[in-house]
Amino acid sequence: MVDRSSPAPPKDVLRDVAREMGLGLVGVTSAAAFRRGERVALERTRRGLMGELPWYTEERVRRGTRPRTLLPGARSVVSVAMDYLPEAMSDGGDAALPSRHGRVARYAWGRDYHNVLKKRLRQMMRRLSERLDRPLSYKVYVDDGPMLDREVAWRAGVGFFGKNTNVLTPIGSWVFLGQVITDLELPPDRPSSKSCGACTACIPACPTGAIVAPYVIDSNLCIAYLTIEHRGPIRRDLRALIGDRVFGCDICQEVCPVNVTRGAPTSEPAFRAPQGFSALDLEAVLTLDDEGFRQRFQGSPIRRATRVGLQRNACVVLGNLGDASAVPALERALHTGEAMVRGHAAWALGRLSGGEASRALREAQRTETEPWVREEIDAALGAAASAASDGG
Repeated sequence: MVDRSSPAPPKDVLRDVAREMGLGLVGVTSAAAFRRGERVALERTRRGLMGELPWYTEERVRRGTRPRTLLPGARSVVSVAMDYLPEAMSDGGDAALPSRHGRVARYAWGRDYHNVLKKRLRQMMRRLSERLDRPLSYKVYVDDGPMLDREVAWRAGVGFFGKNTNVLTPIGSWVFLGQVITDLELPPDRPSSKSCGACTACIPACPTGAIVAPYVIDSNLCIAYLTIEHRGPIRRDLRALIGDRVFGCDICQEVCPVNVTRGAPTSEPAFRAPQGFSALDLEAVLTLDDEGFRQRFQGSPIRRATRVGLQRNACVVLGNLGDASAVPALERALHTGEAMVRGHAAWALGRLSGGEASRALREAQRTETEPWVREEIDAALGAAASAASDGG
């Protein structure tokens, strides 16, 4: 008997394979250049809104918006979204933290998403090749290459841009985005036509005012950028606004109505805080050397901040928490840390004020030789004196 059944279209096979791999949100767009995304990215770069990222150049933007440059012979780009929310939004993720602890953005509670999602996408493409019985040429990107992942997701119909610049999908914005450029020709999906409508909840919720206009973020003001990507001193006028966030920030996602109604926890074990990184002991962070930092955060996105960056952040948060019992840890950092850490430890001691904090600052003032750190010490002593005067 002759089997007259027709093989499933490649796109249907792709969706079946993606579901098998735990990738429920999949869209496809053509390999044509992403001209709209290129214009927007170049404008933001030229306006200085991307922060101090030496690798984020105009050449990189142009290269990343041309799939056929990245993969000669490319015909399609597959966009996927993988949910990562480690807990239901009602399970206490915003509860008070233990004393002298800093809050970690939810995306970093589990394993490094780059490794998890890239491995899953490669498995998906190998299985797709087997099902279609043909070799496939492809390249995989997960927030580690020049592609504009959110632009791809929008054009592939996976989601739409929120006014906080996150991509809002049918399951919210608690998702990691990945892309696969391939020589397999697939019918494209339509770009999403949805929008935030009149909602602007995220804009006033941002403590630093980083959402400078709907759909526009100034990275120089963004807490996520400042605590993860930024390598220099955090501006003094922004430090208090960081609050208890030692790594990343979720505020604009937490207040988004789309997420409030779609905040189900992920089923992916890799993203469910196997190492307990929902909060960090700030004093312990200040004791880490390079090897201790590598071991403690092996396989975690937190390594992106670097040891010095994370210790800088820890000082800022300790200053914001106002717990005088942190003075000894900050005093040690003021004497033994790198200049970046010493300067922020001085600021934190100025925030804590009090006799012991002021004594530590005066002692450091006599021995510190780094000009920038001396400026921070002088400013901290001034702040402490002002606080004492106001309190008196």
